[in-house]
Amino acid sequence: MCGFVGLVDSRKTYKKEEVIKKMADRIKHRGPDDEGYYTDDNIALGFRRLSIIDLDNGFQPIYNEDKSMVITYNGEIYNYKELRSTLEKCGHTFKTNTDTEVILHGYEEYKCELFNKLRGMFSFVIYNIKDKELIAVRDYFGIKPLYYYKEDDLLLVGSEIKSFLEHPNFKKQVNDKALKMYLIFQYSVFEETFFKNVYKLKPGFYFKYKDGELNIKKYFNIEYKRTDKSYEEYKELLKHELEESIKYHQITSDVEVGSYLSGGVDSSYVASVAKPDKTFSVGFKEKSDNKLTFDETVYAKELSKKLGIKNYSDYITKKQFFATLPTILYHTDEPHANLSTVPLYFLSSLASKKVKVVLSGEGADEMFGGYNEYYEPTILKFYASFPLGFRKFIGKIVKPLPHFPGQNTLIMYSKPFYERYIGHAFVMNEEEANEILCDKLKDNMMISEITKPYYDKMKKEDDISKKLYLDMHMWLAQDILLKADKMTMANSLELRVPFLDIAVWNLARQIPTKYMMKDKQTKYIFRDIALNKIPSDWANRRKLGFPVPFSKWIREKEYYKKVKDIFNMDYVDKYFDKQVINNLLEEHYSNKKNNGRKIYNIYIFLLWYKRYFIDEDKNN
Repeated sequence: MCGFVGLVDSRKTYKKEEVIKKMADRIKHRGPDDEGYYTDDNIALGFRRLSIIDLDNGFQPIYNEDKSMVITYNGEIYNYKELRSTLEKCGHTFKTNTDTEVILHGYEEYKCELFNKLRGMFSFVIYNIKDKELIAVRDYFGIKPLYYYKEDDLLLVGSEIKSFLEHPNFKKQVNDKALKMYLIFQYSVFEETFFKNVYKLKPGFYFKYKDGELNIKKYFNIEYKRTDKSYEEYKELLKHELEESIKYHQITSDVEVGSYLSGGVDSSYVASVAKPDKTFSVGFKEKSDNKLTFDETVYAKELSKKLGIKNYSDYITKKQFFATLPTILYHTDEPHANLSTVPLYFLSSLASKKVKVVLSGEGADEMFGGYNEYYEPTILKFYASFPLGFRKFIGKIVKPLPHFPGQNTLIMYSKPFYERYIGHAFVMNEEEANEILCDKLKDNMMISEITKPYYDKMKKEDDISKKLYLDMHMWLAQDILLKADKMTMANSLELRVPFLDIAVWNLARQIPTKYMMKDKQTKYIFRDIALNKIPSDWANRRKLGFPVPFSKWIREKEYYKKVKDIFNMDYVDKYFDKQVINNLLEEHYSNKKNNGRKIYNIYIFLLWYKRYFIDEDKNN
């Protein structure tokens, strides 16, 4: 696992060698073991290496035989040995034993057809020195990040946005238009990031850049092909693919591979198949109803003992939580209000003291229907079959009434499907977001403008498939995988996600959703497979995620004051109505309402702004 930076700029107003070195140093945490550079009159590429494969020779950038092409790359290709064997038969010669060189020769041989032959996680840039053409590619599901900045004759590319800050011609500006939807979704939903003119290359896409022209194309589509086979046949096929994928993700390394372990089925299954020497867990010593409801380390320790594996665990204090938030937001690049990002940072810090690579369970829920929101009771399915006009009429009647059981459900089902389910994270609606924003940032943009284009492609699919499709594109790529990459790399640790394997996907997309949901049990077929490896308490445990007691903490005077101080800083007026957000905080502190999630979203944005637009400028 590594990080790369690049710039294309034919102007000679600065020294490319110096600038690219500064850009690479900004992401040293992604690769503390080594660095390398390529520069010419047109381009500069920089690389930071975390040594995982071919420790003695796998230095980047890497060239092809005649040095007409050069590559910098971040990721792991698990089938690189098979691809290398084929390429050698085609006449290619290799200087190293790396997967990086396999990608470069593969591109020589297959051009863009190579991308769909790769089994792994990847983002990379290849520069054709003779033709002065740059190609940048991101993997199928968005496991590895790739950002770019284009303005006038300057193109910047990199694994992290913060590297762009070192370029003398980079204009650092807040993209105000991203804020409203962030407040609703808790993460940045647009291709353009919170930095103006900085974009994410979407998963499954690549671009070519030559003579100032940027051409973006798609090479991979998430498409379902539900095929009717027996449950037992799918169960056996999936069991085989999952075990094969975990094996590939474990053995493709020249260093030790550990595993994350919570109390849930996903990481428990990975650990039970991989049987690593070391597993890692974190939690909070916070009680609710006299139970440690924020601590899954007890389950992790118990399962590790059953499996005969060493478990390393730690507890996070509230003091650590609040003190570390600015550092975490520096590493996320953009405001990111998923509460589990913080424990993941501490978990990665713990693991990095013992190993360089960890396995994790991300992706199982989106592949196999694991979220509780995917389950819809029969009575609600029946009600959803009523004409939309009738449901809207009922919604209008019940909305102004005093609260009663089922009221929120009737209001929710008064909306079309593409407004009813907007993804796993939903913090507030458009009206609530506009209420807390300052006047100049209030707008008429609706959630449906984000979600409907995805649902339009899924009109013929069942409701579970529709939800899976939306979450694969939004929640998984832009929240789950972003925090997984950024928090592990902040600690110079490589994270591997064997459920998000292209071979697993090619089978999972065929499995009928009736095998994923049985009665009220989500992810049914996967849990059934897991029962062969782990006890039923782990296989059937309801999904918790990383529970974090933030809402509880800010009812304590010390942490309420921390948030209040930020809510009343001078720059807040540029984005929010101070009175409204302070009212939210007071309501919560006095226990009148639980506004914890809304407060956290606002707080995170303001901390992020302070870190990048106030503290950053002071330090320079």
